[in-house]
Amino acid sequence: MRSLERHRDVGAYALGVLDEAEAFRFEDHLMECPRCAAEVTEFGATTRQLMLYRRATPRAVHPFAGPGPQLLDRLLHEVAARRRAVGRRLLYAVAAAVVAAVAGPVLAMTAAAGGEEPARVVAATDQRSGVWAQVTSEDELWGSQVELEVKDAAGPRACHLIVIGHDGSEETVTSWTVPDHDARPNTIKGGATMRTDEIARYEVRTMTGETLVVLKP
Repeated sequence: MRSLERHRDVGAYALGVLDEAEAFRFEDHLMECPRCAAEVTEFGATTRQLMLYRRATPRAVHPFAGPGPQLLDRLLHEVAARRRAVGRRLLYAVAAAVVAAVAGPVLAMTAAAGGEEPARVVAATDQRSGVWAQVTSEDELWGSQVELEVKDAAGPRACHLIVIGHDGSEETVTSWTVPDHDARPNTIKGGATMRTDEIARYEVRTMTGETLVVLKP
């Protein structure tokens, strides 16, 4: 029964609403459950939307203001683009949950950037862990779009990419599960609310907090 409850904690963990003890226990479960690790990754877009909404919404806006009419369509489009193999019922469930959580007007958070700034690429190999990673980031109006390519032959284990700002703040960009002893490159996409000039470094970490490789722009 407790295992089933852990599966149901995916959304709460991804949105950061579990307390510290529950989050720690869920991360133990995440290391042994590829299904949950994959679903945490899928919640990345949802988490970014909520964070962007929180940062961009004036304090005077009531948290229960009515959502704009285009919010559901935009969220469905983003979720579908990231996981087309999932049935339509799951897509609507995720998008509807975000509408309920955000419950606010659509802001100009997802507008496309001007595209004038070239993508920035940084790569590094950690001699201790043997993990190689490359991050390609491109500025958007809402932050930066990030693509990670990583080679890690020490799986299976659950990992995530952390972005650290010059002010010391941290943000999870994306999460994934490393296959069992598979050194082939794995490509994962995500996004950060920080722009590239606000980022001091990227870190690939395990879910237990071990740093596997550090990438400095």
